[in-house]
Amino acid sequence: MADPSSYRPKPGQIPDSPGVYKFRDEHRRVIYVGKAKSLRQRLASYFQDLSGLHPRTRTMVTTAASVEWTVVSTEVEALQLEYSWIKEFDPRFNVKYRDDKSYPYLAVTMNEEFPRVQVMRGQKKKGVRYFGPYGHAWAIRDTVDLLLRVFPVRTCSAGVFKNAARTGRPCLLGYIGKCSAPCVERVSPEEHRELAEEFCDFMAGRTGTYIRRLERRMTDAAEEMEYERAARLRDDIEALKKAMEKSAVVLADATDADLIALAEDELEAAVQIFHVRGGRVRGQRGWVTDKVEAVTTGDLVEHALQQLYGEETGDSVPKEVLVPALPELVEPVQEWLAERRGSNVSLRIPQRGDKKALMETVQRNALQALGLHKTKRASDLTTRSRALEEIAEALDLDSAPLRIECYDISHLQGDDVVASMVVFEDGLQRKGEYRRFQIKGFEGQDDVRSMHEVITRRFKRYLADKEKTGEWADGENGLTEEDGRPKRFAYPPQLVVVDGGQPQVAAAQRALDELGIDDIAVCGLAKRLEEVWVPGEDDPVVLPRTSEGLYLLQRVRDEAHRFAITYQRAKRARRFRASPLDDVPGLGETRKQALIKHFGSVKKLRSATIDQICEVPGIGRKTAESIAVALAQAAPAAPAVNTATGEIMEDEEFATEEYATDAESETTAGSAGEPVSAGSSDERRGQER
Repeated sequence: MADPSSYRPKPGQIPDSPGVYKFRDEHRRVIYVGKAKSLRQRLASYFQDLSGLHPRTRTMVTTAASVEWTVVSTEVEALQLEYSWIKEFDPRFNVKYRDDKSYPYLAVTMNEEFPRVQVMRGQKKKGVRYFGPYGHAWAIRDTVDLLLRVFPVRTCSAGVFKNAARTGRPCLLGYIGKCSAPCVERVSPEEHRELAEEFCDFMAGRTGTYIRRLERRMTDAAEEMEYERAARLRDDIEALKKAMEKSAVVLADATDADLIALAEDELEAAVQIFHVRGGRVRGQRGWVTDKVEAVTTGDLVEHALQQLYGEETGDSVPKEVLVPALPELVEPVQEWLAERRGSNVSLRIPQRGDKKALMETVQRNALQALGLHKTKRASDLTTRSRALEEIAEALDLDSAPLRIECYDISHLQGDDVVASMVVFEDGLQRKGEYRRFQIKGFEGQDDVRSMHEVITRRFKRYLADKEKTGEWADGENGLTEEDGRPKRFAYPPQLVVVDGGQPQVAAAQRALDELGIDDIAVCGLAKRLEEVWVPGEDDPVVLPRTSEGLYLLQRVRDEAHRFAITYQRAKRARRFRASPLDDVPGLGETRKQALIKHFGSVKKLRSATIDQICEVPGIGRKTAESIAVALAQAAPAAPAVNTATGEIMEDEEFATEEYATDAESETTAGSAGEPVSAGSSDERRGQER
């Protein structure tokens, strides 16, 4: 590990001008390339106290052994040079989008005497018109098959073309009218090129004019009583419309635009791009990248733009690029895009209307791509095994932790404090063994004390079950209750993970020590820097960013957080819907709803006599007396106020809703918790924990 001060440039040596810089390691390999509006200010930011640097930046500067820079005249030149050097040196600490597959394009070889329509992948060639990319090659072939009826352009290979010219016989497509057969001189090179130009115009989105032209020709043929030609033109129009239906109009005014959306977490980011031409989605593609450097969403957008348009020119760069966040330096990026296109390019964030709605669709695709990427990694047995082995090695465990339990505390500004326990076995979720807890030992917000209470309660149950049944292997029914149901805490984990840092880890370990449990490992995952904390250590365990073990711990922690906040929201919602009837022993939801339906509101029920309450089906005199006592003891609720008009609203307006079934409500968990199904994802992280 190098000391950055050993290669820090001398004061005044770095120029205060735009430029590009390279960090090299001890073997002279380039490990990072960056650009700056002011080289002096940017490079100075790397040579500060290491504790103030982002962990990934700290790793980079301690891996490097030297830094060098190149001065340029403008920020646009800096952007171009940065892209060139990243392509040339492939630095390990730069963001690199790795494409999960090679996307096929529909290509028209306009650089040949007889242009050919074909599917192409890989590097783009000069003089070839490209359309796409497409998700699947068969989608291109279906479209081409429809269009060849109207634009019979050559699709055969060079060998087939030469053989047909030598024998004087066209291929099958030439006989069935899906090729104009330039190989046997049915059309001249100029006529065939004109067909190829019309094909390209149609694929580029200029469809309306051509269809109207065909419709006029069809009408003229019908008026001249050339019905066979009119029928042929009619079928051509239908084929073109069918090809157009494969990509519906999403933006008006024949817009040409690319929409870029991102989904990211602490370690990875997924980007999705929709290519809109002529108002229609003509292609889609996406990548996933490791976040190997400290980057913002704007930085990720800038890297995506470089990846997309670094090799493109002309119409391949659209007039408009819509992004979720703008790069830090917008003007140089726009100038660079304009240079590549040859005209102005608008780079902006959509605010309203169809473009914003389409951007939300692209965003959903990005989220799904990131989730699918993580699911593929999680479902792979070899990957899971490697992750468990890496965790065991990092935490110095005797064996891989086949059962992991993770705990998280959730509350809203100290109210409705709850906790969750999620279980992963062999790297996979066991949702049937999830548990949730209400914090009962104290009031208020104290995550450390809450963690101690939850761990104590969970493992007290474990010890009680163990004492009752003996060792787990003894007896056929050692792992079930008397009625045959699985025990709530039947198995002990090999590893307890807590969502938090050193204080939460210390609380969990203290709870285990107080119970005399010494064969269960404990660690914590701090969200801010993704550091792994172990009991009794002043410094965290830092797993490599590419570690499958870190990914698994992160996934376990995120699932515990999601499960805890789902329960906390349900509990809070129930509190808001609380009623004096909730305190009546033995009065369930069905009879509550019957009471409200009979009287119309709680207010009218409160004024009813015991005999009147007994008139409700299912309500006996003893229950009626309990209801009357509960309502008499409870203070009347404050009247509801319409915030728009200031009008006080009567209870009757809410009577039918007060006890309506709520899809989000869940059964209140007891002291040990009850298994519940997984809920919705975390939507608000501002005040909720």
